[in-house]
Amino acid sequence: MNGEGSMMKELSFRRVLSESEDETLRIGEVMAEYAFPGLTFFLEGDLGAGKTTLVRGYCRAAGCSGVRSPSFTLVNRYTGKEGTVVHSDLYRLDSVDPSELDLESYLDEESVLFVEWADRGMPGDFSDSWKIRFFYGEGEDAEDCRILEFAADGAKAEEALTSFLSALGRMMTL
Repeated sequence: MNGEGSMMKELSFRRVLSESEDETLRIGEVMAEYAFPGLTFFLEGDLGAGKTTLVRGYCRAAGCSGVRSPSFTLVNRYTGKEGTVVHSDLYRLDSVDPSELDLESYLDEESVLFVEWADRGMPGDFSDSWKIRFFYGEGEDAEDCRILEFAADGAKAEEALTSFLSALGRMMTL
C-alpha cells in the first residue's frame, strides 16, 4: 500500500460475512460493478480462504471466463466485455523477486489488477487500491463461512468501496 516517506497510512477495515462459496462469488460480482480501470485489489488470507473464488466472481461479472489460480504461472490476464482483469498470485515468490513481475505495468486505462498473497511483498506505487483480508469463520456451523475485511487507499478507491459496501444490502456486515 502507499506510504508517505517512512510513515505508513493506517487503513480502516470494514467487515463482511460470506456464509458460502456462492456468496463469495456474489461479492466478487458486486465488486465488478464498483471497480474502475486502474484499481488494484490486494488479497490476503490462508490457502483455501476464498481469494480465487472472489476473483472468479468478479471475472464472471466482467465477462471473463476460464479463471484459475495463477499459483504456477504467477500472472493470468483475462479480457472481458468490461475491460481486462490481471490476476497475480505471489504465493510461490520465495524464489522470485516480486519486483521482477513489474505488476504496475499491467495497469492501464482498461485494466484492474488482483494480487493474491499481497502480504508477501508488493513493490511499487498503486495509487488506488482495496486491501481485502480473508478469515475463516468460527464455530461448528462455520465451515463455509468467511469474514472479508475491506479497506481502501486513495480517494477514488475509498468512494468506490463505500458505494460497494452499501450495495451489499442483503449481506450481513459485522
